[in-house]
Amino acid sequence: MIEFSVKVSNRPGQLATLSREMATAGVNIEALAAITLGDEGFVKLVVDNEVAARRVLNDAGMSFEERRVISAVLHDEPGVLADMAEALSNTGVNIEAMYLLHSSAEGLHFAVAVDDHETARAHL
Repeated sequence: MIEFSVKVSNRPGQLATLSREMATAGVNIEALAAITLGDEGFVKLVVDNEVAARRVLNDAGMSFEERRVISAVLHDEPGVLADMAEALSNTGVNIEAMYLLHSSAEGLHFAVAVDDHETARAHL
């Protein structure tokens, strides 16, 4: 999975435009976080079709960065998130972003951006 971090103006309609362009290209947004800082906004997306999303962003001339995220499924019970974060921390892995994709009978399905994918995978 890839996380796209898209820079937008902090004004009405930016999220609507971005999400409409993705929908028109058949891209489903699986996770989203948005924040503004002054005149700028940042939208972070995890999508089901990275190639199409990249094309949409490039065609729209939008400024973006991307990074790989890994998936983790945790039991839905108190303390498991703390246990996971602590296990990664103990191996020197830094969690840079985390998204709850969905919850199900299997547990909580997260997308996790880390600074060391190989070490993280071995400990998730």
